[in-house]
Amino acid sequence: MKVDNERRRGVSYLKRVADVNATYQKWVRTGLSNREIWRRYIYPVYGISERTLYNMLKVDVTVRKDNASSPRPLLLFDFEDEK
Repeated sequence: MKVDNERRRGVSYLKRVADVNATYQKWVRTGLSNREIWRRYIYPVYGISERTLYNMLKVDVTVRKDNASSPRPLLLFDFEDEK
């Protein structure tokens, strides 16, 4: 059984997470609080809650959607002609 944080993520979601993380990293260096970064820079653009921001900060965006541990359904069949 898959744990909630192990499920496959869509490409659009991963791009949005990468964008949110980049925005967060840009402004956290200036000394702003998490809530201020969310209120000024993330909520107006993405419209996500503060809790969703914290969940997005935990996501590893380097993991590819189609990795060896979760093959695509079409890769389960051998389509080569047997002669």
